[in-house]
Amino acid sequence: MAQNLAHGNYSHTQKKARSSSGGGRTPADRARRTFSQNFLVDRHAVELMVRAAAPEGLVLEPGAGEGVLTLALAEAGARVVGYEIDPRPAGRLAARTRGDSRIDVVRGDFTRARAPREPFAVVGNIPYSITSKIVDWCLHAPSLTSATLLTQREYARKRSGDYGRWSLVTVRSWPWFHWRLGETIRRQAFRPVPSVDSAILRIERRPEPLVHGPRSYRELVELCFGGTGGSVRASLRTRYDGVDAALRAAQIPRDAVVGYVHPDQWVALWGRLCR
Repeated sequence: MAQNLAHGNYSHTQKKARSSSGGGRTPADRARRTFSQNFLVDRHAVELMVRAAAPEGLVLEPGAGEGVLTLALAEAGARVVGYEIDPRPAGRLAARTRGDSRIDVVRGDFTRARAPREPFAVVGNIPYSITSKIVDWCLHAPSLTSATLLTQREYARKRSGDYGRWSLVTVRSWPWFHWRLGETIRRQAFRPVPSVDSAILRIERRPEPLVHGPRSYRELVELCFGGTGGSVRASLRTRYDGVDAALRAAQIPRDAVVGYVHPDQWVALWGRLCR
């Protein structure tokens, strides 16, 4: 059953509206421009998403749209709460699934939703413009087990280390979450067709964290990514003792810069410097 929630002019399949007037010849065209909608229409792409997510139990879906992925997740055995901010597709999906106990449609902003207390997963075709906001929501949800997100391919590659470099977001969350690059989804799988390809990004919570001092680990990582001193070694020497021995133990070159240090090496550094 659809719910009406107060929300700002944002969408999970869409970005913030630049203008409330003009654009598009029909209401649907205007909605696509306002919310920057790119609906997933390719059946094989939907199957790849479901396979990557392996859904079970409670699943939250940002940007349910017309419900192509929503229905597939439910058919795979999940109990789905689909969030959609655009009232037109939200209304159609709510009407289509009325009476289906597997699906609940929420008309509102996913990023303002309260995370469930029970274990749950997030699966969705999310907008390029608020990808970071949705990822941040997922990383801060205590009961989240995994997030399977269809994002801009460049974003997925950066976060999963596919360029041979690692970002602060990935390194900082690595002891608690594993990041993995999945299948590429070509831009022709969407309507309207976007200008770039997408990819499946899989974020899985680890059964046991790799560190047991979250504050000290994050302080170490943020110090180095803050650029103090230039290299990892120079940054660490401003605050820690035994840096050279810790670098050798973690097999990190003395002149290494942050982007080229593997997340597992950051964990090793923490183990030597902070325990």
